[in-house]
Amino acid sequence: MTRSTLCTLILCLCCTCTNAQDLGNGTYRNPVINSDYSDPDVCAAGRDFYMTASSFNCIPGLPVLHSTDLVNWSLIGHALLRQPPYDHFSKVQHGGGVWAPSIRYHKNEFYIYYPDPDFGIYMIKAKAARGPWSDPILVKAGKGIIDPCPFWDDDGRVYLIHAYAGSRAGIKSVLTLHHMNAAGTTVTDAGILVADGHPSNPTLEGPKLYKRNGYYYIFAPAGGVSTGWQLILRSRKIEGPYEEKIVMDQGSSPVNGPHQGAWVTTNTGADWFLHFQDKDAYGRVVHLQPMKWVNDWPLIGIDKDGDGKGEPVLTYKKPLNKGNIQTPPSSDEFNNSALGLQWQWQANPLPTWGMLSPARGCLRLFSAKLPDSSHNYWEVPNLLLQKFPNDTFTVTTVCKFTPNPKLEGERTGLIIMGTDYASLSLNHKFQLIYSTCKNADKGYAETEEIITTLSDSTCYFRVKVSEGAICRFSYSKNGKDFTAVKETFTGKPGRWIGAKVGLFCTRPGQTNDAGYADYNWFRIE
Repeated sequence: MTRSTLCTLILCLCCTCTNAQDLGNGTYRNPVINSDYSDPDVCAAGRDFYMTASSFNCIPGLPVLHSTDLVNWSLIGHALLRQPPYDHFSKVQHGGGVWAPSIRYHKNEFYIYYPDPDFGIYMIKAKAARGPWSDPILVKAGKGIIDPCPFWDDDGRVYLIHAYAGSRAGIKSVLTLHHMNAAGTTVTDAGILVADGHPSNPTLEGPKLYKRNGYYYIFAPAGGVSTGWQLILRSRKIEGPYEEKIVMDQGSSPVNGPHQGAWVTTNTGADWFLHFQDKDAYGRVVHLQPMKWVNDWPLIGIDKDGDGKGEPVLTYKKPLNKGNIQTPPSSDEFNNSALGLQWQWQANPLPTWGMLSPARGCLRLFSAKLPDSSHNYWEVPNLLLQKFPNDTFTVTTVCKFTPNPKLEGERTGLIIMGTDYASLSLNHKFQLIYSTCKNADKGYAETEEIITTLSDSTCYFRVKVSEGAICRFSYSKNGKDFTAVKETFTGKPGRWIGAKVGLFCTRPGQTNDAGYADYNWFRIE
């Protein structure tokens, strides 16, 4: 190897490390997960840490991530493989499904409590974080009940705290505390009011309940997702009354709305706080903040001006000097018997939507009929999507399309999905079509442009995403020479989630068979 080649390799490795947020010198850069893991909650189990996050209508849901140092996170599975009620979630339910969950490790078992704002609070548990996880149990039924967190007290009593969604309950900014049975499977009383955010802490939500030095603490964000702050409530009695203190806000940092997260303590006794930041099309990304206690109040981040409130750090010393540099997965060669863990459908999937063929080394997507009620792809359930993995990236994939000769209108291709979306696809005539849709969530129709007609059914699709979620699609016949679509498209978030990128294969009509598209790989650089 020449010195020039070696230097290039080292440079590439350093770039990879930087993208992974672990700077490789004992420090890290925020966000530690530059991807849409909304409403993160974290627990410690031994020397390891486990995270879960909101997944809304996307399935599989409730991602489970693992770390040994709180900086480098790997996606190890999902706790929710199908979402109940199963018929309800066979259709796309944007903005519904799994809202802010909590994860706890108690008596050698993992528990996740998650809310569905239309049905109530569910609990699932597992002996190991990788699963298998139990079927969801409805702990408290009701509309607009969100953001649950369990708490096991020293005297053996079990509690559940939660908030309310104004869109469903007609009230928000208040927190309710319930007793639960010993198994944590149901609430046993009507609950009491323990905190009211009116008027000083509007949109009080996302409570996490802890105990330290004889105080009960409720960590709860307020002020709204993109503009809020981190509030702490404390009391000597779990039922209150609680005194309050704002312990972190944006301050002079560029990190807006720093709140909604989890306190965790390392085996060395150091305290840390993980939270999200709303980055519009990129979703809600995960930050890690140092935390310390001052007069039995936590201070999160760095107090630059001495006002007793912290603000987010951009770089800092790692909590623990260990952990392999890693990030959640993105590329998939489709050589295994299961899809990569990064993939999610827009609704509970059918097995006929896509099948892996390890012998062929491909993913075969069968065309599925568009819903009769759909005006565009916003309501199409069989979109196979994943989160944006970074601020800038390039996706390339290759497919061979075999449409059903008895059907017209079958399409397959690459899509950037949100309330606005764009795609580059092949139709049954092997016409290459660039499609865009503005305000898809409001039922507006696509606009389509025929770019060219291919001589056969093999096509390489590419989309390059630049700063500001500016997307440019291109295509190639040989995988080397790409022709760009003239127009660019600006990615938009979905409903409570960031924009996503992925694949689709659809048809407008119904028959007893389907065409299909074989995707050999899906690579992100």
